[in-house]
Amino acid sequence: MITGLHAVTIHVQDIQRSRAFYQDVLGLNELNFDEKLSRAVFAIPGTSTLLTMHIQAPGEGGRDPGTVTGVIFRHPDPGAACEEIKRRGGTVTVEPKLIESPFGQFVRAVIADPDGNEFVISNRTD
Repeated sequence: MITGLHAVTIHVQDIQRSRAFYQDVLGLNELNFDEKLSRAVFAIPGTSTLLTMHIQAPGEGGRDPGTVTGVIFRHPDPGAACEEIKRRGGTVTVEPKLIESPFGQFVRAVIADPDGNEFVISNRTD
């Protein structure tokens, strides 16, 4: 059965624009870039999981660029993270909001990459 999560892969339309976003706006460390394959690999801090991206090939399965949702990044202060993302030219699609749940309180926000792929930023720890 499943023993872990190796990578999350997203499809993008413009690899150079996406590389700039993930490096300069989100501050992720690029581990590898293959220009011939238009493929980039980034480290996600605090995990061994990779974030990979490439231009979707004709007939390739998977989600179209701009349709990824449900990936959650952790940050101790999502409000501060969103302000910094906006300062760096990124897009916040849902402003930080306090969420009350049976499991406790946490703050959640949503950001989007240049293609419209959305990522949640949360300070939830459980």
